Amino acid sequence: MLKESRFLPSLLRTISTSLACAALVTTTTAQASYAYYVGKNLTDDGSVMVGGTGEEVASHWLEIVSAKDHPADAKITVGVTADAVIPGELIEIPQVAHTFRYMQMAYTDFEGFPPPLTNGGVNEHQVAVRDVWAPSRQELVDMTPRPQRGLQYSDLARIVMERARTAREGVEIIGDLIAKHGFATYGGNTHLIADPNEGWVVWEFAGGPGLWVAEPLDGDDVRVLYPGGIGEIPTNLDDNPDYLASENFVSFAVGQGWFDPAAGKPFNVQHVYGDQSIRDYRDPGIKLMSPAAMEAATRAMVPVSETDLMERVRDPRVVDDDSGYGQLVSLRSDLADPDLIRVWNAPTGSVAAPFNVWWLGVEDVPMEYAQHRYLTKDSAATFLNPDYQMQEATRFAGRTFKRVLYYACSSPDELLPPVTKMLVAFEQETRGDLDWVERTARTMIASGDREAARKLLTHYAGTRAIAALDMGDTMADALDAYTRLVSGRRAPQGSAINTFDPTVNCLADGDPDVPEAANVRD
Repeated sequence: MLKESRFLPSLLRTISTSLACAALVTTTTAQASYAYYVGKNLTDDGSVMVGGTGEEVASHWLEIVSAKDHPADAKITVGVTADAVIPGELIEIPQVAHTFRYMQMAYTDFEGFPPPLTNGGVNEHQVAVRDVWAPSRQELVDMTPRPQRGLQYSDLARIVMERARTAREGVEIIGDLIAKHGFATYGGNTHLIADPNEGWVVWEFAGGPGLWVAEPLDGDDVRVLYPGGIGEIPTNLDDNPDYLASENFVSFAVGQGWFDPAAGKPFNVQHVYGDQSIRDYRDPGIKLMSPAAMEAATRAMVPVSETDLMERVRDPRVVDDDSGYGQLVSLRSDLADPDLIRVWNAPTGSVAAPFNVWWLGVEDVPMEYAQHRYLTKDSAATFLNPDYQMQEATRFAGRTFKRVLYYACSSPDELLPPVTKMLVAFEQETRGDLDWVERTARTMIASGDREAARKLLTHYAGTRAIAALDMGDTMADALDAYTRLVSGRRAPQGSAINTFDPTVNCLADGDPDVPEAANVRD
């Protein structure tokens, strides 16, 4: 039998060489999520950086939604159904006259929340949105009307991308919608909303009274949300325009006996309205992730580059089988044109998949990165719509990189480092092309040929995405061969194929606040 210490590096070197040659040819021819915010004063290029992962096990697919004009009587359907954990009723609300172009990752999996869903993306005005779970105190959950009515987290994220020109306007849109139509929830939620100048954390609460609050983030802030949360805020919000909230935000707490203004204590949102078992939302110890520790690690990288933030978003203590995709966007005040808004997107958890580059000007997405049946709700119990047969016949990026993840799980200490090395090398190759691609596109747009610029961006992004998929297939096959030769493939011992334990992570163990040497795998 071949020695693993000799066999694996040799195998992966061979793969890397082959893929590098292929990449050179192609590129020269043309249940909760988490979020990162890095202020513009802390980045290497003066941009606001936003990143994170969508934590839903369902398959995700990339969508670019065009700007649209709508008739005066247009409506949209929002809310949750009777199948939700807190049952609800769908409602119709007015659509606006014009919605903006945006890019998002869509998915299907959340019981009672009608698909397709989204927890983030970016629009043509460089307003980026990320959705993050944030539980309300149990009393608020208990007093939520049955059936509940109102907009849910995905509705709010999508509508902000459709309508907001600035991050602050996005907050105001959320507040206005909740005041007019209500908020439907599974227990509470936050949104991180950012633009090239600032960010906001918006926390929406269960209960039915339309409670929400928003905290600003400036150029010197680093914020990691998992779960989302807000700490101390001023109680006299009318005299503090830097904070935004529902009109009843403080008075409702006073009326419930949850806050006493006469006690002289600050109004801590987490302590008043949040899950009472979490006293410090920045260090909850959930899934081996301490937001405070992650923030400190990010500040240690200042000035933070896109590559640095990719490294943080890829952290294996957080990114595992729950992770549906990884995403990063730099919001730039000096951006030449909205079509050049650049988004890095991993088709599943970025610990086992490369960040592919996309631009808002991309006209279409390869079938391999669009919607497939894999892990799609009810797919096993239904026949395939004939209209989707050609798309389903293609490879699916989400499935390919899940294979890489699962093979790496068989021996993470041995296999994850070379996998990471190959992913990073692929991303670096892509980054080496950005200057000429974006410079050429800018020249085309400046000369009046936007169509040619969009074709260039579409061709390059799509070509690199397929090259990434080719790499993924090769990696998965190599890992399969290595597993067969070295350790053998182990069949499952139990009968339950699924687990609902959110802390299961085959790739990492230990407490992020404890020194690395102390985090020894069992």
